[in-house]
Amino acid sequence: MLDWHDIDTVLLDMDGTLLDLHYDTHFWLTHLPRRYAEIRGIPLDRAQTELGAQIAARRGTLEWYCLNFWSRELELDVAALYRETADRIALRPQTEEFLGGLRKLNKRAMLVTNAHPDGLGHKLEITGIDRWLDGIVTSHELNHAKESAHFWPALREHIGFDPARTLFVDDNESVLTAARDYGIAYLLCIRQPDSRGPMRDITDFPAIHRFDEIMAI
Repeated sequence: MLDWHDIDTVLLDMDGTLLDLHYDTHFWLTHLPRRYAEIRGIPLDRAQTELGAQIAARRGTLEWYCLNFWSRELELDVAALYRETADRIALRPQTEEFLGGLRKLNKRAMLVTNAHPDGLGHKLEITGIDRWLDGIVTSHELNHAKESAHFWPALREHIGFDPARTLFVDDNESVLTAARDYGIAYLLCIRQPDSRGPMRDITDFPAIHRFDEIMAI
């Protein structure tokens, strides 16, 4: 699928790409509503409705990914609650082998994530994937979510890369659309970001399930 001779830089999403999205799916859809209901002393269905509406209204924005924003908005220590289900943090299949393969090919591997720095740091502590990476950039550093057209020129100015010789892998089609509009030449979508979720049909981008589809590992 890819001619690695044409690629110098590999930009990689974290949640749903290198890490199993199940952790975040479970936290936002199950654990947070349950804890919110307990702390507020309200029925779970009411908590789910209230949180669902607030979260949906921010989708695709930097606030949607910001633990500090939700702590203020909900008057809860969301970062602390986020750590309560840390046992669910896990790598997607073949992540370490893939990152090791990129190093053997002398490709520059950069983590480019919308994750809040607090959540990012916690996941790196547990998984150790940063040892395979040449750098890490969060959208919070650049003040724009990856869905924004403003993010990509800011990223290029920040780390330097040639869009024509760059591969970007993500599970979010809105993010991939923004990257394509900016001119990133090689794009891949992940078919099953959540190990307990469905295998998705991706029509607008080349898509893979496992990393051995693009690299012998």
